[in-house]
Amino acid sequence: MSTLKVSWLTIVIAVAAIGGWIAQRIASGAGVGAPVLHWTSLITMAAVSVLAFVLGFRVLRYRQGKATVPIDPILAARTLVLAQAGAYGGAVIGGWHLGILLDLMGAGSTGSASLVSCIVMMVGALVMVIVGFVVERFCKLPPEDMDGPSTPLRGRGTKGETEGYAARTH
Repeated sequence: MSTLKVSWLTIVIAVAAIGGWIAQRIASGAGVGAPVLHWTSLITMAAVSVLAFVLGFRVLRYRQGKATVPIDPILAARTLVLAQAGAYGGAVIGGWHLGILLDLMGAGSTGSASLVSCIVMMVGALVMVIVGFVVERFCKLPPEDMDGPSTPLRGRGTKGETEGYAARTH
């Protein structure tokens, strides 16, 4: 599994911003309100972020040897996927609202409810991206000693897919 790359997240943000800007131009031309998410979306964004962080913290405790119960490697991999999906989801949400924000600022709509909603959603999206990076760090295993007796990832044809992540076997 590959790591999160800032360059890919930047591309996602840029594409989503263009889409948000176009959607806002169409909406304002049709006399419709700005296509921003409602503030209740923050509940879902927070739930994804908290869940990813809690699961990631469990993986971190296992990695550090502080866990009393062994963690399932599939759960650790799913935690990593959740963290990465949250980061990309945050990039899409943040980019979309950035595009809308740019159009609203260009139209001189300072102080409107849509402008405030855009800013709030962008902050929530930034939190999702940051949590994604942090949890990804939690799931990363230190490099193993190749001279040791146990090298579980070698010889399976999975080199590069899960190397360095919490896919440790018991």
